[in-house]
Amino acid sequence: MKHHTDICAILKCRYPIVLAGMGGVARFELASAVTHAGGFAFMGMVREPETLIRTEVQRMRKAGHEHFGINVIPAATDPALLDRQIGLCIDLGVPVVGLFWEIDRRVVERLRKAGVMVTHQVGSAEEAIEAEDAGAQIIIAQGVEAGGHVRGNEPLGQLLPKVVEAVSVPVLAAGGIARGADIVTALALGAQGVVLGTALMATREAFAHDYHKERLVAADGGDTRLTADFHVNWPAGAKVRVLGNSVTSGRHGSPFSSTRIVIGHEDERPIYRFSTDSPLKGMSGQFEEMALYAGTGVGEISDIPSAGERMRRLVAEAEDWLGASTPGMTESSSPVCYAGEVHGVYLGYVEGDELQSELAAVAGQCGALLRAYQRGERADGLPPFDIRTLYYARAYLALNGRLKGRQPVVAPALAGESADLAVERLEEGLALRLGALNPRVGEDGLRSLLSGLLASIQVNRRARNGAKPLWHWEATS
Repeated sequence: MKHHTDICAILKCRYPIVLAGMGGVARFELASAVTHAGGFAFMGMVREPETLIRTEVQRMRKAGHEHFGINVIPAATDPALLDRQIGLCIDLGVPVVGLFWEIDRRVVERLRKAGVMVTHQVGSAEEAIEAEDAGAQIIIAQGVEAGGHVRGNEPLGQLLPKVVEAVSVPVLAAGGIARGADIVTALALGAQGVVLGTALMATREAFAHDYHKERLVAADGGDTRLTADFHVNWPAGAKVRVLGNSVTSGRHGSPFSSTRIVIGHEDERPIYRFSTDSPLKGMSGQFEEMALYAGTGVGEISDIPSAGERMRRLVAEAEDWLGASTPGMTESSSPVCYAGEVHGVYLGYVEGDELQSELAAVAGQCGALLRAYQRGERADGLPPFDIRTLYYARAYLALNGRLKGRQPVVAPALAGESADLAVERLEEGLALRLGALNPRVGEDGLRSLLSGLLASIQVNRRARNGAKPLWHWEATS
């Protein structure tokens, strides 16, 4: 990917894309495939015995992978087993350990003292501050769009900027990310990279059962449910995002009765109804009643390719947007008019410090617009980022790449101002600035970028006013 971040150097990967440590699902085969494709991979070892952790680590190293992580969850693990898991990770020299749910300072301190890098996934800015104070070196901001266990209550687009501003360590974005466009927007909102779960579960190497993968392919984001029904083996009150099934529809009575009904097996281990177990390879039983974890980006999943192919597609989509100078336009009537720009050509080209100052201002306005759009109310089940903000995100990153040591100033929303009013105010201000600036830009590529930005404002205004858009845009290389 053309847009490299510090996280690539920290985690020693080519792309800022991380495999979520999905319990049971993210084992050697998937972790190895993601690593080989240029990402960084966590293997999900929640409550797993030491023998499995040792075997999976050995398999990764035999395949030539030295940079990977193990994911464990202290709050959901018997203390004696957790102690052995952490000790084994240290003994094996596992380079990174990922933690989730309640912050266990003793675990973080023990890992840090042993030289192990620690990541912690959080659901709020306050929790991010606490995790950094405990010693976490990378924070994962998890939006409510995420599949599986969900820690917080905020959409990723609102949570991510808060977490980035609250901590000094690198931040990764997680929750419903399944498009190259999502990666671009997350980077523009301050993330150093993204964490993928559902998108990489629906691959051939994932240890999820075929039934689960097929349900992912058939589903849409609106088919997901955020529920506390699947709770056995986890702390009380823990929410999960799953595909709707007979459990979420209430057909099996109260999930919180004392009766335990076996609905499947993994070898000799029973799988109980209302447990947090999802269908895995080798399991048998009534899969429809199990926890079918899925994030809201599931609607983007249309097949079950190799993990390498999924990675290749996502990187290509993100590169298309990061490398595009203007969005491709398919006209349905008349094109967008740029006649208002012509008068400025007589003012002379802008360059040097003046150009840098103008580009910093435009980038700042793009950043403010990106955040203002995320503040709006969004129905549950949607992907994490509003597609209307994609060109603002792309322009923000592109302009930042042209600034020579100058930082864009992202204007905050006015106190008491609604998201809609903020968007209208910011788009009007940016349109006026671009109208004056564009004719004075001599470089074709930059002028094309700014003209496309002005066109996107016009399209968003038309859509907001109820008019049929004159064109739609697609990524172009």
